[in-house]
Amino acid sequence: MSPRRLYMDNAATSFPKPREVLGAMMRYAREVGASAGRGAYREALEAGSLLNECRRRLCKLFHAQRPEHFIFTLNCTDGLNLAIKGLIDPSASARGHVICAEIDHNSILRPIQAMVERGWVEQTRVKIDPGTGLVDPDDVRKAIRQNTKFIAIGHASNVTGTVQPIRQIGAIAREYAVPFIVDAAQSAGHLPIDVQADNIDLLAAPGHKALLGPLGTGFLYIRPGLEKILRTTREGGTGSLSEEPRQPELMPDRYEAGSHNAIGIAGLSEGVRWILEQGVEQLAAHDQDLVRTFIEGVSNIEGLTYYGPQGVKDRIGVFSVRINGFEPQELSAVLEANYGILTRSGIHCAPLVHQAIGTLQSGGTTRFSFGPFLTKQDVRFATDVLAEIATSHVTAK
Repeated sequence: MSPRRLYMDNAATSFPKPREVLGAMMRYAREVGASAGRGAYREALEAGSLLNECRRRLCKLFHAQRPEHFIFTLNCTDGLNLAIKGLIDPSASARGHVICAEIDHNSILRPIQAMVERGWVEQTRVKIDPGTGLVDPDDVRKAIRQNTKFIAIGHASNVTGTVQPIRQIGAIAREYAVPFIVDAAQSAGHLPIDVQADNIDLLAAPGHKALLGPLGTGFLYIRPGLEKILRTTREGGTGSLSEEPRQPELMPDRYEAGSHNAIGIAGLSEGVRWILEQGVEQLAAHDQDLVRTFIEGVSNIEGLTYYGPQGVKDRIGVFSVRINGFEPQELSAVLEANYGILTRSGIHCAPLVHQAIGTLQSGGTTRFSFGPFLTKQDVRFATDVLAEIATSHVTAK
């Protein structure tokens, strides 16, 4: 067994985290401990300040208008459920219509499918180019109907690494006055996102991936004005207007029922601060260097296929591969046991992507996904290992 442990599963959750993230969480646990909005004493007020500072940092990172329009959620899936279900009125006499894409993760596909099965909506799933994974914005335009309630799309694929042209799609959505939901699970922290320039109405992201916070954190950004039509999906205590029988209308309380994961948000805030200090453009450039290194390393390996864009354009550092003669789980096991490389194999909660690229019926792929603390030397080691595995299999035959 290799003594080295090389983590290449950042698309699932980022690791390692900046040391400031752990420090902030430990400080909260040791010195603060209180629940925001549940008292007038110093610790409770400080907990509220921690939450507000995280909102301000998120607002700056995504070039939003108002910090209070960043709603803290359990994770990205939780935020997407609020966005997707909150835009649909199940009591409406006529069914609505929604648009998603084959590139989407189950975090979008399953909430929509649940509403389809309940008879609330009809859906159109826009196809992707099987070679690149890209959605054609014109196909999105053609799918829009008079009763279309929203367009939902994953910004970057957790299978192929494909980055969608969200600014173009957002412009089309704005032209037709259709709310635009973006799943930024794989892009927030990796790529620059400007919710105003990109015409994004609802942006969901987890805290635990490229934003470098802990598990159990996430957010949904709600464009100012959209809260007037976005229904709540849960209600409860907020610490504000407690005498009222209904959920408060003020933001963010309207959508934040119950006590916050303050210790997690303290860590997330420091992850976002670290990204702001590094500069998301510089982090994106580093990711591109890793992408280029991986492509150069695997391009001439006989028997190896990688999916998605075949160059650095339109992709992030997420690579799904297959090697002839190896099942995805088998390849992951060999990578860990013999070389200490940690990957994820399977369908990656994105069955339509695997169906489009032809890997659904054969167990999916083995996925490598990069983070800011990996180096080009780490990636070269991984590609050298893949070459060794592929060559050994050919020789053994």
